[in-house]
Amino acid sequence: MRDLMQDLNAEVASQRKGAAEEGGACCCGQGAAAQPEDGGKENTDTKRGLRGRLALLAAGLVLWWIVYANLERAAFWVTETVLGLSTATHLGEAVRFFIYDTPKVFLLLALIVYAVGVARSFFTPEATRRALAGRAELAGNAMAAGLGVLTPFCSCSAVPLFVGFVTAGVPLGVTFSFLISAPMVNEVALALLLGMFGWKVALLYAGTGLLVAVLAGFVIGRLRLESWLQPWVRNMLAMGGDAASSGCRTWNQRLDAGREAVRDILGRVWLYVVLGIGVGALIHGYVPENFMAGLMGRSAWWSVPAAVVMGIPMYTNAAGVVPVLEALIGKGAALGTALAFMMSVIALSLPEMLILRKVLTTRLIAVFVGVVGCGILLVGWLFNLLI
Repeated sequence: MRDLMQDLNAEVASQRKGAAEEGGACCCGQGAAAQPEDGGKENTDTKRGLRGRLALLAAGLVLWWIVYANLERAAFWVTETVLGLSTATHLGEAVRFFIYDTPKVFLLLALIVYAVGVARSFFTPEATRRALAGRAELAGNAMAAGLGVLTPFCSCSAVPLFVGFVTAGVPLGVTFSFLISAPMVNEVALALLLGMFGWKVALLYAGTGLLVAVLAGFVIGRLRLESWLQPWVRNMLAMGGDAASSGCRTWNQRLDAGREAVRDILGRVWLYVVLGIGVGALIHGYVPENFMAGLMGRSAWWSVPAAVVMGIPMYTNAAGVVPVLEALIGKGAALGTALAFMMSVIALSLPEMLILRKVLTTRLIAVFVGVVGCGILLVGWLFNLLI
């Protein structure tokens, strides 16, 4: 609670500072200070450094592709030649799955997270709040859901971001669209789905996830539940104010942002990745073929709500659940049921609800879970019906 309140105080302080400095803030190329006498030389050195970094980046992409294209053969070689295990056995196939999927997932994460990290340098939380404030319903929900994919967000930052959005004049329903899409349709989930199931499944997941975020936020907004916020949040509405932009960045700084995103996100999710792949390897190696068809197959209509209910108490993220998803589908689970399970784990996790309890009353959390849960159920049944 102390950490959450410190984050909140920092958010309020930044808003006040932004309001005070807005008149004197300068944009890129406007009102810049006088250039130093050796500014031309500095610009030339900067351009040379940028060209060098781009050349290294291109070489790294080539190396990335070479390694990625040979992962499957390398996994077979390590399993059968180095470890002496036959992939025809349960243990050998489980080990091969783990050796193949672990570097595959980390390579995909590094590439996608780096690209999104660079893209995120164009979108700060302050700029996002300004873009969303005063937007009309539905259009604002759609814009908020789209921005949620690119804006840094996690459960630990839920309180200051939520309060910042509300006090900046962002409608409650629009804020919920952002809160739903940011954790559910993120670069980690899309990268893993793209690598494991192909672009069609990744695109369908992104589209349906954004649709759930837009419609759920719209419904919550139409219910006019602002009075169900925690009292101290309602009291802060009078302290609202727009925050100043964090300023423009050079391309060197944007490339640094991508590198820092890789180091930060991989540093936080690597354990979930390894554990998730380990569970997936056990399922892949030891669960009989089509075993999950009876429990999570298309014919079992109740499997979708059961999957959603099972996913809510779990504490993991996309990096940990997607490898399990891959193994379940390989053993006969229906795609819609598996994706509903994944969505509930990411968007409706119990730990996130406990954190949001600091700003939302129990009634508002119940409405949030109910509306989003209904959306996830519809997505699961629709996938099972069409695919």
